[in-house]
Amino acid sequence: MINNNLGAKIAAAAEMILASRRLVVFTGAGISTESGIPDFRGPGGIWTKFDPDDFTIQKFLKSEETRKKQWKILIGGDLFSNVNPNRGHLAIAELEEMGRLDCVITQNIDNLHQKAGISTDRVFELHGNMQWVRCLSCGERYPVEHIREKLKNGVEVPECEICQGILKPDVVFFGEALPPEVLDAATAYSRHCDLFLVVGSSLVVHPAALMPAYAKEAGARLIIVNIGETPYDSRADILIEGKAGDVMSKMVQKVREGQ
Repeated sequence: MINNNLGAKIAAAAEMILASRRLVVFTGAGISTESGIPDFRGPGGIWTKFDPDDFTIQKFLKSEETRKKQWKILIGGDLFSNVNPNRGHLAIAELEEMGRLDCVITQNIDNLHQKAGISTDRVFELHGNMQWVRCLSCGERYPVEHIREKLKNGVEVPECEICQGILKPDVVFFGEALPPEVLDAATAYSRHCDLFLVVGSSLVVHPAALMPAYAKEAGARLIIVNIGETPYDSRADILIEGKAGDVMSKMVQKVREGQ
């Protein structure tokens, strides 16, 4: 591992990106906190205000009262509305513009990578996307703003307009499996990359946290940009402690200068 000062680490990371042919970027909540979205598990996060047990798929399916509560918190509370990409998201989008990015694998559900300009087909959202609502019966999808309007007009538990089935935010609840096609694709990209860059993740939530392990097993180099420790710190080729926006904007500037 490179143990030099911050500037040297950022420069070394940029050199690795310039040498890479298959770069995978993996992002967690730490990249989006700078956009004003609290880390679910951190201080002030949603799990300090609500019981995670109320967000299980079992309770959601079984209890209309639970669905009413979840719609009020997740959609009615505007948790993910009016948020914009920050320097971290924009820096990663610039990597795609420069032809340096294979894909982004993200634990986030905020749609900010797409808002930053990254191609939708390069973003693999392991835990879903809060911009969509899905019918559990017929599979019809609705934009979240459509459902938000219903809630504002007094509907407490919206139903599918086609089959009157149960609607659910198109994100992964506790007790629910990750979308298999997304997980398979993320796993394949991780196993075939030559550089795996973690930005803003503590790497403790599984199976998402297995992605850097797949990359290392395949011989890829590993860069971690995060505030706080991760279980993979000892396996990182470069470990940078700092805010995602600060670090990534400087790193991508070095990449730009090195082209």
